[in-house]
Amino acid sequence: MASVKVYDIEGNEVETLELNDSVFGVEINEHVMHLAVVGQLANRRQGTQSAKTRSEVSGGGRKPWRQKGTGHARQGSTRSPQWTGGGVVFAPKPRDYSVKMNKKEKQLAMKSALSTKLAEDKLVVVDKLEMEEIKTSVFAKILAKLSAPKSLIVTKDKNNNVVLSANNIPTVKTTLVNTLNVYDILKYEKLVLTKDAVAAIEEVYA
Repeated sequence: MASVKVYDIEGNEVETLELNDSVFGVEINEHVMHLAVVGQLANRRQGTQSAKTRSEVSGGGRKPWRQKGTGHARQGSTRSPQWTGGGVVFAPKPRDYSVKMNKKEKQLAMKSALSTKLAEDKLVVVDKLEMEEIKTSVFAKILAKLSAPKSLIVTKDKNNNVVLSANNIPTVKTTLVNTLNVYDILKYEKLVLTKDAVAAIEEVYA
């Protein structure tokens, strides 16, 4: 089993923690991680874009002028796409962009992402992450001491002071174990986990 150092919020090593190899030490599958990221981004799309085709715009019921003898090009309707106010060619219509993944694929993608961070030495474990007040500058100093200024911070339980302190730092995001996803893990440079978050993740994915 792989072991990692556990730090306090001052950046001091306090203990070591054994990690479950079935979660943090799997063979990395980049293809499944790619599918998970593509699926997550696709599922964010609302798919509500819509425009009218020539059959849906109003007007254009009569032929604007006779077929021959006017000097103009022949026209059948004033609502053809080449006319001002006409319909749109191949107009976008509401559609579902969602992508489905099997449960085992989702789990493998998550394990691969976690294992990637550990393999690249970009996984930081802290014994606990608590703040007595909302203070962005204090929280930024904590991240600096942990060498994780650009990081995804994962906790088991929500701490409003931590969340609100991190909100004004553009390179940092906080999330809970039950909302953790592959895209966020790969997007941020480092992954910061609390000890209880590690235990919760291993309980879910082991």
